[in-house]
Amino acid sequence: MRDVAPEARLIARPGDGRVQVRGVTLDSGDVARGDLFAGLPGKRRHGADYADRAAEAGAVALLSDRPDPSLPSLVVDHPRRVLGTLSARLYGDPSRALSVYGVTGTNGKTSTAHLLAAGLQAAGHRVGLASSLETRVPGEVGRPAERTTAEAPALQQLLARTRQAGGTDMVLEVSSHALELARVDGTRFRVALFTNLSPDHLDLHGDLERYYAAKASLFTPDRCEHAVVNIGDPHGRRLANETLCPLTTFTLGPEAADWSARTIGADAVGTRFHLRGPKIDREVRLRLLGAHQADNAVAAAVALAVGGVDLDAALRGMEALTSVPGRLERIDAGQPFLAFVDFAHNTGGQRRLLPFLRSLTDGRVIVVLGATGERDPGKRAALGDTAAHSADVVIVTDESPHSENPATLRNAIAAGARRHARTTVHVEPDRRRALLLAVSAARPGDVVVVAGRGADQLQISASGSRPFDDRVALYHALRLRIAKSSSDDPEEGAPGMELG
Repeated sequence: MRDVAPEARLIARPGDGRVQVRGVTLDSGDVARGDLFAGLPGKRRHGADYADRAAEAGAVALLSDRPDPSLPSLVVDHPRRVLGTLSARLYGDPSRALSVYGVTGTNGKTSTAHLLAAGLQAAGHRVGLASSLETRVPGEVGRPAERTTAEAPALQQLLARTRQAGGTDMVLEVSSHALELARVDGTRFRVALFTNLSPDHLDLHGDLERYYAAKASLFTPDRCEHAVVNIGDPHGRRLANETLCPLTTFTLGPEAADWSARTIGADAVGTRFHLRGPKIDREVRLRLLGAHQADNAVAAAVALAVGGVDLDAALRGMEALTSVPGRLERIDAGQPFLAFVDFAHNTGGQRRLLPFLRSLTDGRVIVVLGATGERDPGKRAALGDTAAHSADVVIVTDESPHSENPATLRNAIAAGARRHARTTVHVEPDRRRALLLAVSAARPGDVVVVAGRGADQLQISASGSRPFDDRVALYHALRLRIAKSSSDDPEEGAPGMELG
């Protein structure tokens, strides 16, 4: 502790002896015997309020900005700022025994992380993965992720488990929240990868400059051994000029970079691009859908090349990847039109998604979308505006309003969408009914996309949370549409009903 936070004060109780710490957690309900309990300030309660509960569960000490009589206390002014490094030390600095690939940016992080993992596995590596979809340790079944980047104690424990399982590499999706809240402190990255940046999470960061600064903090010599940066993005060009890490650049645009690629084509079967870099000049054929997947695959390929991985083998692994859950995931029940679920939850994601969907059809593009409550209120009208700019029909519905009034979110999105007079805008609060409405309205040759939640499986409101998977709900809506096409039941609305 003296190495990590020399300013820390130890406040012991009468009779306290030496304490052997075996682990660390900041969740009092997850304490194991011998743990250090980190009681951090929170939005509603202070974690130290739960010190007595942690002590009863077997915690042997408290890390906080205030002492508690329940436990011997290590007191520092900013406990979160030492928690990551302290957790890493307690678990034996596991990142230094692995090649850790960190992916950050606004859009494409999850797909890029899964492409990296697929490439590493195909090249014979034993890979751990932590993305917004799942955490995975070599030899174990993946588990659903609770958040994009775990809190520091859980992250260091995951790295340690990967090392203990014989892992050679770890792929981490690194969110701006994780960087702002010091969750990756104590983690050493072999390669840090930047995809792109557009306005998002401004509820946390305040403005785009501070959002950029959070992302850029990954690309410092104390954190990463090598930076891989997309200079086709203007913020990437700035980062490339500012980082002090050894740098490799890439682009799918006209910029002069170390690696470049050119998209050949993207359709309902997959994406093709030509990759050119040191000692490689070849076509890559992805089975993932969307022209933007070329950006993600190039980013992954360059990072793996920098990491010293057999790139030919890795590219074969990426080419074999058929889907990333909730990322332009096709839902097919035999209907006469295309239907997808995608995570596009911000304007940048929509601008990547919707032009591609438009290219797939001479028919209409029907979008179902909402917005998450308690997040970024300034982007809601822009979401509706961007969707309506490219779509023919926009159906606004509830996503996960949390404690906000759902009507406030819907009204803001609908107001933005109605700036486009040619686009039909419909508001349906109930998400299941909104999906049924979209599917019922679709004609042969149209494209339906449910955007914003991807593979999320909970819908959260002021009344609590309930299971809701857009992929399952959309499939059921499609099956109902097919059944009604056979029975022609007028009660539920005929297929192809007019919405515009």
